[in-house]
Amino acid sequence: MTENGGPGGPIEHGFPHLATVRASITALFRRLSADGIRAHATSITPAFDAADDLHLGAQRVAAATVRALRLPDARMVVSFRAMEEAATVELAAGPEYFVEVNDRFRTHRRDLAAALSHEVAHVLLHRLDLRFPGAAENELLTDTAAAYLGAGWLLLDAYREDALTHQRFGYLTPEEFGYVLAKRAALFGEDPSPWFTSPRAYEAYVRGRALAERDHRRAPLAAAGPLARRRYAKARRSAASGSAAASGSGAGAAGGPVAGDGSAAYRFEQDGSGGGLRVSFPCPVCAQRLRLPVRGRLRARCGLCHSVLDCLT
Repeated sequence: MTENGGPGGPIEHGFPHLATVRASITALFRRLSADGIRAHATSITPAFDAADDLHLGAQRVAAATVRALRLPDARMVVSFRAMEEAATVELAAGPEYFVEVNDRFRTHRRDLAAALSHEVAHVLLHRLDLRFPGAAENELLTDTAAAYLGAGWLLLDAYREDALTHQRFGYLTPEEFGYVLAKRAALFGEDPSPWFTSPRAYEAYVRGRALAERDHRRAPLAAAGPLARRRYAKARRSAASGSAAASGSGAGAAGGPVAGDGSAAYRFEQDGSGGGLRVSFPCPVCAQRLRLPVRGRLRARCGLCHSVLDCLT
């Protein structure tokens, strides 16, 4: 896992990896199932006790993270050495996995759980045989999995940025971590706000939460605001009158993508069986695209995450 730190070190902000984050959430639902995701309802809150022996404390925190990610037959063997990365893990057949942690955590023990959560998530994805094609995308998937399944809020809480310190763990931006945590919070009805010890981490969570809440207010969802509804109605009329989308080219009418991310768009197309116009859009919970008939108010159930959505198509 990478670590950005030191005075003057730049920290990336915003939502540049949003498409991969959403694809990661979809992939987790597909691999674990809706019931498997909901088995991770309890977030981890491990802390390194100041009275702990270094190695015994590290093993205790690693074991707590393993339990949180539901890997009961995996054992983490933690060691410390001088290295550029925050931590690395050797992915093998198990049940023992060897995690090497940067020597600086011998004294900076506050963030040890954050470093371990990313590495244990690597083990989880390895055991699930879940991966993306590129190395960078795989690291984003790992951060997303850690945060969405209840262990990765620690990675965001390790973010600090002030006149003396610029520190961020992982590959997601702080705001993207906030987005994933807000998605999880909405699914499980939890509020991670009181857990943050870093004020800047909490601010990033709030920004991510605002974007996550917007996902539930996009047309054709019934909770969409008046402006979004007007744009949707105009796009629907255009599609119905014979636009490229209605003729089946797939160009579609976009419904307000965020930060250039097309996964947030709705698209219209003619039903090939002669059933009229249909609209496709991402589920606000798992980001799987849904395809519904355009016929006014209806309730739709996502086949992947089982969320029931109130829609105005």
